[in-house]
Parts: sequence; structure tokens; C-alpha cells
Amino acid sequence: MTQTNQNTQIQAQVPSFGLTPLSKWGLIFVEGPDAASFLQNQLTNSVLGLNRTISPQIAYSYPSARLLGYCSPKGRLLASAWGALIPRDASADDRFALFISKDIAASTAKRLAMFVLRSKVKVTDVSALWNISGYFGLSDAISSFTINDPQIGLRLPDVLASSQSYGRVLIAQEKVNESCDQAALDVWNDLEVLSAIPRIVLATQEQFVPQMINFESVAGVDFKKGCYPGQEIVARSQYRGAIKRRLFLAHISEKDLPIDSTQPGTELFHSQDPSQPAGMVVLSAPSPLDPGRTDLQVECKLEALEHGEIHLGSPQGPVLKIGSLPYPLIEI
Repeated sequence: MTQTNQNTQIQAQVPSFGLTPLSKWGLIFVEGPDAASFLQNQLTNSVLGLNRTISPQIAYSYPSARLLGYCSPKGRLLASAWGALIPRDASADDRFALFISKDIAASTAKRLAMFVLRSKVKVTDVSALWNISGYFGLSDAISSFTINDPQIGLRLPDVLASSQSYGRVLIAQEKVNESCDQAALDVWNDLEVLSAIPRIVLATQEQFVPQMINFESVAGVDFKKGCYPGQEIVARSQYRGAIKRRLFLAHISEKDLPIDSTQPGTELFHSQDPSQPAGMVVLSAPSPLDPGRTDLQVECKLEALEHGEIHLGSPQGPVLKIGSLPYPLIEI
């Protein structure tokens, strides 16, 4: 069998649409009369002016759904989330839904709640009470996808993969029993990596100033909004040209590669400076189209990419093949 025929056969086995539980995703609700002003003072992106999305509508595009960062006072990302303003009904107080990595949902909600003080705001981690699922499909067809009230939905940016454009929707609903479609989950995970939009997990908390993982280039930072924790450091990094590390796409084509060896937080090493890490894995997923290939988002020193090789896990680890980003980097 030729390589072309083999790839065609593999592609035919990969679903072009699917619905799958996302066990690694969680959900935080921030609600109350002061919820918007409260979050505006905590996050890297503005939440003021977000359109109210009433279920079964799906929040979509910047006016209704935004990538949000939550930083430490040192400007390092404690969390990232996809957020939308989805009240319980049209007459209810504001309720912001934050789709976030499940392993940091509880700690993030607890930290946010510490700063509520006298504001009329309630912060609740509902990850144990709500299921998060992901639906993907070809972009031309996904506009007809619908959810049911009281489900809530947020459409993520489309992803180009294997010359096809895929749309993705995050869906939350109160706890139900769901069976996992492994083939669909594999596609979802790979699409997330190929989007080159980072997601902070427990292993990468406080590792990155937003620009180190292109957060400002994927509309996750609003430099015109007011102050938030770490804002001065984030702004200084942008305007003083101090960005020396970036997120890139990469892949490894190596069969029988242990899954643990590609997990977020795994360090990278440069062939010409093996004594110290040159970066780390941000997200990774096996490619459903190409058995033996693993796709990765990696954060890396820019100078390390100019010459030499980048190794995964150790100076003797597999060599990464660096790819191109699906978006331009913002330079100010």
C-alpha cells in the first residue's frame, strides 16, 4: 500500500464530526449584580460589554465569548478560561460561565472568591455537578448545531487540520451519565493542540507570562482595560520588547512513545545548551490521522530555535520538528 493510499484510509477512519465528554474540563460560575465589574478587575481580558447569551443560544465570537487569563501579582498565568455571559434566564442577574481546566477549577474559584469582599458576587466551582462535552464538525456544517435548554454552549475558534476547517463547541449541562467516544475525543484533543491556543493546566500554572504562550496574539489580553493582578508586568513585557519566549506548534513521529513523556510541563532542551531547560510542553495529543505522531504546543526560547535541535524531556530525548503557527504574532 502506498503512503498516499494509507493516509487516505486512515483519514476515512477519523470522524468528521463527533460529540465527546471532556473529563479534563471544568466550569466556574461567577454571578451577581457586581459580577462584571468584579471580573473586570481580575482578568487579562475585558468582560464588559459581552453580549448576554440565553440558552439554547451558543456564545460565539469576540462579542459573546472571550479567552481570559488570571495572573499572579508577578504576571504569571494561574489559569486560562473561555468565558461567556450566560445568565440563568433573560431576567436574571449576570452569570459568567468560565470553561477551565478541571484540575485547577477549585483552586481558581477559591482564589477569586478571596477578593469578592463586599461585592455582590458569588463564585462557584460547579465542575463536580456539571458535565463538560465537546462537539466538533466541519465549519460549514457546524452553524446548524444546536443545544437544548438548560445546556449552555460556547463556540471556540475554528481550526484548520488536514486541509479541513473544523468548528468546536464546548457544552455544559448538569450531571448526566455519558459514554466516551474515544475516536471523537482523540480528534477533539488534537484539534485543541493544532489551534495553538493554550490552556493552562495544573502542571503549567505560574510558568508563563501571557506573551510567552502567545496569549495576546489570540485575543486573550486587552491592553486598554484597567488594572488586574500582574498587569504592570504584562504591559512592560509587551511595550518594552522583552518577549524572548513564544509558543510554537511541534510534532514527534515516533512509535511507542510513552504518553507521560509528552505531558504538559515536560521540559525541553536545546542541543547546544543541554545544561538548562529551553522551554516546556504546554499541551499535547496523539494525532488520529497519523499513528505514531504526537502533536504538541511548546513554549520555547526564541534563540534556541535559530540553530541546533530541540529535544523533548532530556538532552538525549526525541527531536521536535517545529511547525508554523496558524495566526500572526502581534508585535507592538
